Amino acid sequence: MKKKYDIVIIGSGLGGLVSAILLAKEGRSVCVLEKNNQYGGNLQTFVRDKTIFDTGIHYIGGLAEGQNLHKYFTYIGIMDHLKLKKMDEDAFDVITFDDDKTQYPHAQGYENFIKQLTVYFPDEEETIRKYCKQLIYTCDSFPLYNLKKGDGYHSDILSINAKQYLDELTDNEKLKAVLAGSNFLYAGIADKSPFYVHALSVNSYIQSSWRCINGGSQITKLLIKELRKYGGEVYKHREVTGFGFEEDKLISVKTHNGEEYFGDLFISNIEPKTTLKMIGEDRFRKSYFSRIQSLEVLPSAFSLYLVFKPKSFKYLNHNYYHFRDSTRVWNANDYTEESWPEAYMASMNISEENQVWAESLTAITYLKFEEFKEWENTHNTVSDKNERGDSYEKYKAEKAELFLKEIEKKFPGIRNSIQSIHSSTPLSYRDYIGGHEGNLYGYIKDSNNPMKTFISPKTKLDNLYLTGQSINMHGVLGVTIGAVVTCSEILGKDYLINKINRELAE
Repeated sequence: MKKKYDIVIIGSGLGGLVSAILLAKEGRSVCVLEKNNQYGGNLQTFVRDKTIFDTGIHYIGGLAEGQNLHKYFTYIGIMDHLKLKKMDEDAFDVITFDDDKTQYPHAQGYENFIKQLTVYFPDEEETIRKYCKQLIYTCDSFPLYNLKKGDGYHSDILSINAKQYLDELTDNEKLKAVLAGSNFLYAGIADKSPFYVHALSVNSYIQSSWRCINGGSQITKLLIKELRKYGGEVYKHREVTGFGFEEDKLISVKTHNGEEYFGDLFISNIEPKTTLKMIGEDRFRKSYFSRIQSLEVLPSAFSLYLVFKPKSFKYLNHNYYHFRDSTRVWNANDYTEESWPEAYMASMNISEENQVWAESLTAITYLKFEEFKEWENTHNTVSDKNERGDSYEKYKAEKAELFLKEIEKKFPGIRNSIQSIHSSTPLSYRDYIGGHEGNLYGYIKDSNNPMKTFISPKTKLDNLYLTGQSINMHGVLGVTIGAVVTCSEILGKDYLINKINRELAE
């Protein structure tokens, strides 16, 4: 017997699950299909040496009462159940450089942000204040960011380049490097990254910054529990491999195990390039298909996961963004073989509220997918084992050692605290998360041509929609808002945001 749903969603990343709940709350019958063994996309955690590591969610912003993500998560029904630890108020992020012993703080709360940085830049208080005002103004230009109605596309905002803005703001090179120091959050590119991407990325962390106790997968579990409460269905080991049509109308998706799921509407939470290719070039306008396929992806990453010996390394309630050289803040992804790695982010997981000793450290740096061309035809996940061979393991180990030597400069003696070392490559990110060439955050947003990289959640097929980090913004907040945008296309532009605000006010 074939079963038909109102909406079939492909991929159980944050965008897919949030979309599923928003629609199920409206009484729609919803089915979510996931190819992997674990739900959640970037929310996934994994265990190495009895220690939990996050795949992509190292900290979350905007979760204090009254802030934007707190409101969205409250409406979705998961906020009260999250286990969170607030990060250091005076330095949730610390920016450091090889040639400078100073640790430059990014603090929570805008006045505190200004206060803490002014200690190190006493003559630049007005500059820092002006920067903060521009962050707030930019974020206020996107209505859904603040749960307001409106489209939110201002070409003057979209075309401001982040690096160029900072260059015009001040001549103080170190201050510019510090303000841009967490641009790993969006894989900043000097001549392309728009200021609005910078602003939307850092603003919510300045509002408030939090770690998930025992990892971000708790968000996935809560979302699925909420979805099932509204009658939604979710299935893993269901890789979508094709689509069914009746003449020009999309009627079903087909999975690798021979099943077929029928629906009235379909939302793809998987990579847009992959989605379009699976459906077929002939079903889209040539210009639309070509534009999506030609979009450049952001860089990928190499991650090092260190498990510490018990009580050997103190827990740090902040992240480090470290650069070899303050002049390379915008170019660390354009490394040479000799200079790699030029920058990294270091973050710690937390398993209890009052953590004293660190159990682990995750360090992430840029690494190009091209370095793994030799193994690009191999796929290796929990549900689809396909070993890449000794040459891959050797190359990975060499990279891990080079990276660890760099980390030792920041944390002398850290090697003595390490119990075991694990790592992931661009291929790992590609296979587990599904990003094209293992990219971190979707497609490059370009301030020179902002509309070229705009992807509407509504496709050229009447009943196919897109969601996820490639559609609007990446990150927990960006993808959540993106799901609201996608569902607004289905439910009506203002209907959903009106309902969210009405329910929050009750």
